[in-house]
Amino acid sequence: MRAARRAVAAVVVLTLAVSACGGPDPSDATKDTGDLEVVSWWTSGSEAVALDTLLAGFRQAHPGVEAVNAAVAGGAGSEAIVELADRLRRRDPPDVWQTFAGESVQGYAERGVVREVSSVFSTGDLDARMHPTILRSLRHDGKPYGVPTGSHRGNVLWFNAPLLARAGVTAPSGVYSPAQFLADLRKVEESGATPLCLGAGDPFTTVELFENVLLGTIGAAGWHDMVDDRLDWRGDAVHTALRSFGDLLAYADPQADGMTWDAATKKLAGGGCAFESMNDSAYGELLADGAREGADFGAVPFPGTRDNYLAVIDVFVAATEADNAKNALAFLDGISDPATQLAFSRAKGSVPVVRDVDVAALPPYQREASRSLWNSPVLLSVTHGEAMDPQFQEGFYDAVSTYVRTRDPDAFADTLEDAVSRDRRLPR
Repeated sequence: MRAARRAVAAVVVLTLAVSACGGPDPSDATKDTGDLEVVSWWTSGSEAVALDTLLAGFRQAHPGVEAVNAAVAGGAGSEAIVELADRLRRRDPPDVWQTFAGESVQGYAERGVVREVSSVFSTGDLDARMHPTILRSLRHDGKPYGVPTGSHRGNVLWFNAPLLARAGVTAPSGVYSPAQFLADLRKVEESGATPLCLGAGDPFTTVELFENVLLGTIGAAGWHDMVDDRLDWRGDAVHTALRSFGDLLAYADPQADGMTWDAATKKLAGGGCAFESMNDSAYGELLADGAREGADFGAVPFPGTRDNYLAVIDVFVAATEADNAKNALAFLDGISDPATQLAFSRAKGSVPVVRDVDVAALPPYQREASRSLWNSPVLLSVTHGEAMDPQFQEGFYDAVSTYVRTRDPDAFADTLEDAVSRDRRLPR
């Protein structure tokens, strides 16, 4: 994952060179060689099914086009980003690729490697249909540069209901406090079971766990302070979050370092652990593993974060230098179709980001997640490169890694501070 994060920084430099050298006019949206290459990192069971809904819809609407699934395995794009950086350097981008909302898509737009998609937004009336916070996260200089497939909620705590019952723990519901969570982890451990699953083989899972603890400590106001570079990373609130994070890590699966996120979720589904902090990509994976909502597993907002929706928004963008610009824009145009949004969400565990999708047909968890998306403050994730720039994101990962190794809050702050530029020093 560190290599992938460094590749993001490389993309910044390389794509500056690409845009400076010039290229085909991005207004030329008619290029078409009869193919479409789609790069993503969706390769787990539920992810592959979800991606196939997008490809199937496109193939049905465009039967003469050869749509190629060029997915690259690796949690949160750890390998796909490396490959993409190399292809951008060689000026051989895929026609369409997956990224995240916010800083990620805006960074590509600023550097000229993805084309603005106002035509897609106009055709689909997306300015009116899309969630306003998500809509803003896709804009650069007033124009949209990507189309989201749906929204995942990052601040979710999953649990295995039968295991909790065997451990004598009441399944959480409603307001679930950090103190109660810690007490329940202790009780599960005393029963001889593994308290907390963690797919630390994909480093984003550990960072996502800390991100949830941080949100539960500083709240939405503190989150906005962080985004505006006003959060004191050496202050009491961050120290409290780090201590709580360390307390939770004490209950993590001893096998965590050797597990991917989907393997950890599979372990939860099978009763190998009691809890897992994971964005609701886990929901699609739990169902794919045959687990039954309510009977085998349940979910609550991560302790302390109930009133907020921490969004993880997957977005597809079209390359400025796409060999198949016409097909790339057609693929993006199909994503916001209500039937496609519904089918994709059903497989992926996400929820639609446009208003006119009837979510009544989705299972209970997703209906509740959709209600939260449209009725709660929506915050963007640092872990997934939405809320902060790549340099800060890399520092955040490194700082979490430093704390996992040292349990030293000052070392955490030092690592994060060293990662940011001199003209953007962190508050002290």
